[in-house]
Amino acid sequence: MGKPIRVAILDDHQAIIDGYLYRLKSAHDIEVTATMLYGEELEPALMSQKIDLLLLDLQVPIGPGNPNPFPILHELPRLLQAHPALDVLVISMHAQPALIQAVMEAGASGYILKEDMAAFRELASVIRSVTNQGIYLSPAAFQALSKRKNGDIAQPLSPRQLQALSLCAAYPDASTAELAEKMEIAHSTFRNLLSGTYVKLNVRNRASAVLRAEQIGLMPPKPITSSRNFDESL
Repeated sequence: MGKPIRVAILDDHQAIIDGYLYRLKSAHDIEVTATMLYGEELEPALMSQKIDLLLLDLQVPIGPGNPNPFPILHELPRLLQAHPALDVLVISMHAQPALIQAVMEAGASGYILKEDMAAFRELASVIRSVTNQGIYLSPAAFQALSKRKNGDIAQPLSPRQLQALSLCAAYPDASTAELAEKMEIAHSTFRNLLSGTYVKLNVRNRASAVLRAEQIGLMPPKPITSSRNFDESL
């Protein structure tokens, strides 16, 4: 038997993590090496050990003291550049076609909708498929994309504009200079990205741009702080 597929899980609900662990416990060729509740834990985990595949929820807070959304659309391309052998399998409740497309274009290897229970029952097989150079969309995610109407603008923002807006949502009190530094671009370049974003979304400021992007499904909404019940059928 070869080396097991090393899997990390990032989801802010321990019950959901436990559901994944239950589904994978009988897969002897898959080893869950890390579980995380907050986005800020991801980079240290990737730096400290070899991880082949990341199970990623789109709607996680940055940290225990920072409930703002972890900027997935910004972090994903950066993480994949730093860890090119990593596969990312997104598992989300958000079925907006534009968001699924944006996540896949950011470098994800697959997208499963949480309503798609058949995909969860075959989670180990999906992981094996993805790590064998495959791309996986669960039936529900594929259907969401295929139903996009002709002429609809699936992604009115460029990947770089989505990265910038993702950071704006994650760090609402940061200055544009601070956000430009996080993207490792010039302050003027970041301002240009935002100005183009404002024009496309027909808004006048950062907060309105983030809200509009959430409303039309380009970004996941802010995490709900109150507890949510876990579907035990997972």
